[in-house]
Amino acid sequence: MRVLVTGGAGYIGSHTLVELLGKGHEALVVDSFSNGSRVALDRVRALTNGHFDVLDCDIRDTMRLSAAARDFRPEAVIHFAGLKAVGESQRLPVEYYDVNVSGTLSLLRAMAGARCKLMAEQVLSGWARATEGAVAILLRYFNPVGAHPSGRLGEDPQGVPENLMPYLAQVATGEQERLRIFGDDYPTPDGTGVRDYIHVVDLARAHVAALDHAAGTSGVDVFNIGTGRGYSVKEMLAAFSAEVGRDLPCEVVGRRPGDVAEMRADCSKAGRVLGWRAEFGLDRMVRDLWRWQKNHPRGYRA
Repeated sequence: MRVLVTGGAGYIGSHTLVELLGKGHEALVVDSFSNGSRVALDRVRALTNGHFDVLDCDIRDTMRLSAAARDFRPEAVIHFAGLKAVGESQRLPVEYYDVNVSGTLSLLRAMAGARCKLMAEQVLSGWARATEGAVAILLRYFNPVGAHPSGRLGEDPQGVPENLMPYLAQVATGEQERLRIFGDDYPTPDGTGVRDYIHVVDLARAHVAALDHAAGTSGVDVFNIGTGRGYSVKEMLAAFSAEVGRDLPCEVVGRRPGDVAEMRADCSKAGRVLGWRAEFGLDRMVRDLWRWQKNHPRGYRA
């Protein structure tokens, strides 16, 4: 299939691009490079020996996006171009609405003009129900961690990381002084927040499975993508410290707005319908993350 990938130069997008090319799909990457990296795309090409075109474009630029869609004639879209940090979303709600909602609407307008299918993370399901022949697969995934097993692709946050594991990885390399644990008084076994973490390669493969499913269906479907297992902040700290080989410094601070005590995925539907389930556990997640981080302490800029 011809697949347009928005945000394809980002953390999850680049890993998914590897899986798409490995399955023989064609791809067009659309990215503004505000959070993505051109180096990541170069490494995708090296890892896959695959060819794909790249358009440097903000998805809110509907005219350029529409022209690209008319030229490429995508049969599907995987939409990664959005903002996702919980803490930042509390501080910058207008920016989040503009990028995530206005950007998705711009993408929908461009895809309508190209008459293609659509796979998006947060597209309004009403669009697919009201548009003949349209498909929307919504993947509600949880906390991606880890890196490509080659050690050449990984997460490269711009500025101070908003999420636990990339921040902790920077503590390990000395980029950050210590981990801040946002609250230890939650109703969980050790008082810290519990989340469902998934290896980024497992997540990338879930997108390919969803793409295959979309090719033979219509309408809207929603799937949770995770492992179904929750780990607390302290458990993640202990696991990563063990992988690094020393205790990493931390301090407990106040709770962060928007956080909840516990969240994990029921992924049974993804297994039943998509034939997908997570393969990698916590040991593999921290091993691959540390391999990436110790070799790239400053991300793709190193």
